Amino acid sequence: MTSPVLSRTTSAVLPALVRACRPRQWVKNVLALAAPAAGGALLTADGAARAAVAFVAFVLASASIYLVNDVVDAPLDRRHPTKRHRPIASGLVPGRLAVGTAVVLALAATALAWWCSSSYLIVIVTYLALSLAYCLRLKREPVIELFIVASGFLLRSIGGGLATGTALSTWFVLSAGFGSLFVAAGKRYAEIQRVEEGTLGETRPVLRAYTPGYLRFVWTLSASAVCLTYAQWALSRPDTEVGTWAIISIAPFLLALLRYAVDVDRGNGGEPEEIILRDPTLLALGAAWLVTVLLAFAL
Repeated sequence: MTSPVLSRTTSAVLPALVRACRPRQWVKNVLALAAPAAGGALLTADGAARAAVAFVAFVLASASIYLVNDVVDAPLDRRHPTKRHRPIASGLVPGRLAVGTAVVLALAATALAWWCSSSYLIVIVTYLALSLAYCLRLKREPVIELFIVASGFLLRSIGGGLATGTALSTWFVLSAGFGSLFVAAGKRYAEIQRVEEGTLGETRPVLRAYTPGYLRFVWTLSASAVCLTYAQWALSRPDTEVGTWAIISIAPFLLALLRYAVDVDRGNGGEPEEIILRDPTLLALGAAWLVTVLLAFAL
């Protein structure tokens, strides 16, 4: 017979464990659908199924990393005005349970990745290795940590293509890479602004190595590069009908980028997924971009 105390404890820990996996941040894994969408793979049943599995694999992999990261950061998070309420920092979820769950999630992610393809398995393993190194040591190294954060977005974009057998053009990879750096630099820029304003407790020591001017430089450089590389990808589509819709897709893409930049410039880019989910206009522009890209390969 189950103890009432144990039952109450379990009912409290399980929801807290799910929160520790940060479901709100799973929206980042939609990037795994970018390459299949740009390559038309989502228009086939097999491609759509593999893309869905690729998305779930990254959800599991990223959730495992969030758990490990929060265990490592727990002492520092307890001094933060909001992060101290996180399940692990607050003590709702024991560290050993979090680590054990992270291992299970990582193994499940690699199993799903292996089902997709050996290439996608390499992407997931690379993501897990880089992210683990980031959690344990590299988050303290300026510039390197910025590129590791950006690599997480880039690996999602590349991985979706490899999982579905979508050919990845050089321009797409470059656009995804600079776009990832744009988001990462914007995130750090927002954080350093909030620290200087006193609205964010300093739980990221590496911020001391950056200045707002430097981060704005990286942000501006990457924004310019992603605009040029995406336009080049669209202009290089060989088929006339495909090329027309691909070129049209430039408009919602650039508008969405500029709309996102407004929030970054105001210092609100600390959590990219929150910006996207809270901005109906940005969501509409993203949907318009997806429709134009799908039309490019459906016609």
